[in-house]
Amino acid sequence: MNSNIDFVITWVDGNDQNWLEEKRKYNPDLTKVDDGESRFREWDLLKYWFRSVEKNAPWVRKIHFVTYGHLPKFLNVEHPKLNIVKHEDYIPKQYLPTFSSHPIEMNMHRINDLSECFVYFNDDMYLNAPVCPEDFFKDGKPCLEAVEACIRATDINEVYQHIMLNNIAVINKNFSKRSVVKNNFFKWYNLKYGKDLIRNICLFPWGCFQNIINRHLPVPLLKSTFSKVWEAEYEVLDKTSSNKFRAITDVNPYLFRYWDIMTGNFVPKKQKGKAYHIGVDNTENLKNDIIHAKSKLICANDTSCVENFEKIKMEINDAFLMRYKEKSSFEL
Repeated sequence: MNSNIDFVITWVDGNDQNWLEEKRKYNPDLTKVDDGESRFREWDLLKYWFRSVEKNAPWVRKIHFVTYGHLPKFLNVEHPKLNIVKHEDYIPKQYLPTFSSHPIEMNMHRINDLSECFVYFNDDMYLNAPVCPEDFFKDGKPCLEAVEACIRATDINEVYQHIMLNNIAVINKNFSKRSVVKNNFFKWYNLKYGKDLIRNICLFPWGCFQNIINRHLPVPLLKSTFSKVWEAEYEVLDKTSSNKFRAITDVNPYLFRYWDIMTGNFVPKKQKGKAYHIGVDNTENLKNDIIHAKSKLICANDTSCVENFEKIKMEINDAFLMRYKEKSSFEL
């Protein structure tokens, strides 16, 4: 199966002493940034990401492995499908160094030899069953959900909630909800969304968008959309890229997906996957999903609520090992 689709995965080794030393040179106001341990803690699951890709998506054209500069010891850097990308290779110098994922993500379109169509993974997102290119793109358009949602405001200091609000403020500045829905009515009111279609019906009376549903799973993106958003909202993206740590003034890469939805440049499709929040959700359910491949896509999201970290880490590693016993060609 031939494909012009790339995968991009970002990774940081939170134990790298050079990275830690450089990070300590900066002293952020911790009331305005998101710099918790769960952002950088190492679960030692990366080799299973490569094993799952080789088993479940052998058609991928290239994998762009984005890193500060450190590399996992197991990685076969000579693999023909692997492109090692350091931050300095593509992020403009004025934004470096950075300890926020947002500048890394906002500038992904600058990666050398990146395909127009690519799927972006955090390093806690996995393919856990065979997927095909049409799960992510059809006729060069990303498969997305035009489903509205509401922003849950529970903590005035919660950085993520501010970021979601910033995203949708940019969208409402650039797009009229009435025009967007009118121009692509059957993409918004599409039976493929199942029961989530009720969200659009309930939020129809609101004159502007409240939010767009976010699954926290691998997301298909277009390189050209990044360029369009940078052109339209340079100041916003420049400010986000300039922040060394996640800040309440940031936007995040969901914005690029929203932009494709607003312009109608997508194919309606409900994403089949499950995001697990370790420490909040039942770890047994995550392990069961990994072993029995109940979901095509899964996310094992670290949280500040994790207790008995080493024990849970070992259990999740054991589950992945049961599912993916054999080394991939990406391993030495």
